Amino acid sequence: MKVLVAPMNWGLGHASRCVPLVIRYLRNGDEVVLAGDGDSLLLLRKHFPNLRYYHLAPLELRYSARKRQVGAMLKALPGLIRWARKDHRLLEEIIRKESFDIMISDNRFGCYTRRTKSVYMTHQLHIMLPRPWCWLEGLTERWHSRLARRFTETWVPDYEGENNLSGLLSHHTTKWQNNEVRFIGPLSRFTDYRSVTPNRQYEVVIVLSGPEPQRSLLEGRLLREWQGRAEQVLLVRGLMKEPLTTMRRQNVTLMPYLGDEALAEALLGAGNIIARSGYSTIMDLAALNVMNKATLIPTPGQPEQEYLAKATIR
Repeated sequence: MKVLVAPMNWGLGHASRCVPLVIRYLRNGDEVVLAGDGDSLLLLRKHFPNLRYYHLAPLELRYSARKRQVGAMLKALPGLIRWARKDHRLLEEIIRKESFDIMISDNRFGCYTRRTKSVYMTHQLHIMLPRPWCWLEGLTERWHSRLARRFTETWVPDYEGENNLSGLLSHHTTKWQNNEVRFIGPLSRFTDYRSVTPNRQYEVVIVLSGPEPQRSLLEGRLLREWQGRAEQVLLVRGLMKEPLTTMRRQNVTLMPYLGDEALAEALLGAGNIIARSGYSTIMDLAALNVMNKATLIPTPGQPEQEYLAKATIR
């Protein structure tokens, strides 16, 4: 079977949860081709340097430096529409060049095609909106489900029953009855590293990702908070384009990124983990069974991360 995998470039989570998916296909003897843009595609290329890849339309969005993001998102809507249309055109060009048995789009809602089986993967059937706009969530969910009908089916990386990770984001939805939805179970790049030897060099491990400038703002805040303290701290900055060099700020070790095994070792050995409450991060922490050590900080203006941060506190 020949598979095309295309994650959205919004932080690193969409790409990181595609890693175990690609591994499954490769272990099955299938041919996998990558597609995408920016750090997201770069992450997959670092994991799978021998796989062919295509460039899709770049997603050039920035958050506001403020806590509220409604204005920034409204300004970004025309750009999102143009991005999706260009993505669709580029995908169709790829499909004309070579055929695939299945095309998997992780939240790239413009990457649909009628030429082959196309899958839309998302953990948000229900898109949460900021409090002043939550009355529009039913309309947004209906719009999202209609977008997804352009695809053959929708995959949700979670369990279908009550023992799930995404909660209201993908369960108890009301507008997806006419869609072909499959729950495929959580996807984590750390699944193969649950039994590695913990690295106890660092008492605190901070893992950053997400859109700018909020990623940089959180990095600066956490550096000011932890620099000069007694604990040894590892700060993984989530910058795939930076050279893999180590920097030291007193007790804080800064790395642009880490390989999966090294990061799993650090997370297992840490006494305190600090990260964004993105869904892919939650799947990774759950896979390593270290959720009880995590402090989750939602990205300002992302209601789904605010919800997940609260929902994971047991």
